[in-house]
Amino acid sequence: MLLENDCSKAMLSIKDALEAVDGRWKLLILYSLCGGPKRFKEISREVNGITDKTLSKELKSLQANKLIQRDVHNTFPPTVEYTMTTHGMSLKKVLYELWTWGLAHRKEVIGT
Repeated sequence: MLLENDCSKAMLSIKDALEAVDGRWKLLILYSLCGGPKRFKEISREVNGITDKTLSKELKSLQANKLIQRDVHNTFPPTVEYTMTTHGMSLKKVLYELWTWGLAHRKEVIGT
């Protein structure tokens, strides 16, 4: 049984976690980057339906939360790749569980 103080700390931690990955797109972007570094357009193609403006905003937010890093390579023109950080990789288990639950949920609700 959690004490009241422990419960409020747990709630704060959950709130922080949800704020880091909130919205419709961040978890999908992270899932896309699980396979390794990707350029902007590669992520855009994999995350079906996201606009370039939204993707740019979400990538900046994920960077601010230290879940991904942006690497600019010294080429001409400059090549930019996004990669999950070690901190971001700690979400792989969560992404896998969401994927597994999503399959079961889809089967339950839709039947496929």
